[in-house]
Amino acid sequence: MTGRTALAARTALVLAVLFCAFAAWSYTQTRADDSLSFAAARDAALVDGKRRVAELTSFDAGAPESSRRTWLDAAAGPLREDLARSRGTTGTTARARVTDAALTALDDRTGTAELIATVEVVTTPPGAEPHTERKRLDATLARTADGWKIRSLAAVPVGGV
Repeated sequence: MTGRTALAARTALVLAVLFCAFAAWSYTQTRADDSLSFAAARDAALVDGKRRVAELTSFDAGAPESSRRTWLDAAAGPLREDLARSRGTTGTTARARVTDAALTALDDRTGTAELIATVEVVTTPPGAEPHTERKRLDATLARTADGWKIRSLAAVPVGGV
């Protein structure tokens, strides 16, 4: 190896070691960053909340027991207790899709969150044409062993002009 080649190799080695040291330091800083764990909790609550709202606003008249089980799986606390007691039947099928949602509050320490969502629900009564409704809903979420579930769900009134 010539003097120039050896110098270039040593310089490359020093730069590689410095890069590895910086990467290790950066990684340890990131692992200890509470904002990243908060962001992960926020993302999980939003994803689960959107899915649970869609599940609770949908109903398959052809498979009412399956729909009821889905509702019970999506709910927690008082809402789940209310759904477990209800035995209502309907011939109307409802298919819901969350068009937009956002968390308005998140307490990662206590495992609670508030979500607001806009939902498009296509209802099909027996023997009638389907029609579409748009709803705004407010949900209170609770973190459980099975992810985030809905403790309460209420319509948000829309004011007129």
